[in-house]
Amino acid sequence: MEIDDLDRQVTHALRINGRAGYREIGAVLGVSDQTVARRYRRLRAGAGLRVVGLPNPIELGYETWVLRVRAAPDAALQIAGALARRPDTGWVSVTSGGTEIACNVRVPASADRDALLLQKLPRTPRLTEVSAHCVIHHYVGGAVGPDRRDDALTPGQIAALTPRRPEGARSTAHLTAADAPLLEALAHDGRLSLIDLAAATGWPESTVRRRLQELFDAGSLYTDVEIEPPVYGFRAVVLLWLSVAPSRVATVGAALAEHEEVVFAAATTGPTNVQVTAVCPDMPAFYRFVTERLGSLEGVQSVESAPVLRTVKQLGSVR
Repeated sequence: MEIDDLDRQVTHALRINGRAGYREIGAVLGVSDQTVARRYRRLRAGAGLRVVGLPNPIELGYETWVLRVRAAPDAALQIAGALARRPDTGWVSVTSGGTEIACNVRVPASADRDALLLQKLPRTPRLTEVSAHCVIHHYVGGAVGPDRRDDALTPGQIAALTPRRPEGARSTAHLTAADAPLLEALAHDGRLSLIDLAAATGWPESTVRRRLQELFDAGSLYTDVEIEPPVYGFRAVVLLWLSVAPSRVATVGAALAEHEEVVFAAATTGPTNVQVTAVCPDMPAFYRFVTERLGSLEGVQSVESAPVLRTVKQLGSVR
């Protein structure tokens, strides 16, 4: 599938506001709403574009852990599949020549971490090593906002599409058990209409509209966008674990958030203390990123990298 400038603009617009209407996006891009709708359907079918609505783990007080699981080559995919079927994993990837699985797990801060993180792992002698790293600060990606990879829109267009939150006191709405059907529907398709969401929840459309507004305004709910990176020209997706001098972690994290190659960056516990996901056009571009941009950051002491060979789960959806 060939991606053109308008495709990139539509994708960028959805990263800014995943629930923006076709008419709203079209007005900003200078095209008709029918054109935007056609491009969106085309990108869904051919480029793996998917918009989802997700609960914000930061607002909910959940902890996010990154697990690195090493296994025998003939068992890695089976273990990755078992991890992907867990409802508490958001993404699962196979890396490092097919012998390592990396995934994230979200658990309530008050939960029994040992039971949720380790005792639920597949019980097989083919699993040889496990390390767990708690995310202690997010710099870019997910609930903290879009990365810098998209540059299809002008600053004015970005401002026009950015959701406007009410001035003054922020909404204090929090997710409850009653929101479960709404979250399930949005996790499947974050752009479902009010009519479809009303059918999924059994609520009146007015209740759906009000609840969505409350949760988005409070930051308890956000949208994210999934794509097939190669279709957009990114053929090198790499996970990195950095060892950074403690006094430089915040500065390095802020710098990483400004790099267009970085789609996720967070400070973590463990022998390495910053975890990064980078996307580049190819491995020579990744080499330049590591040697020229990452390597020039003061405080970075060592870098471990692992190319992603297969994404088994992304944004909560098993592939």
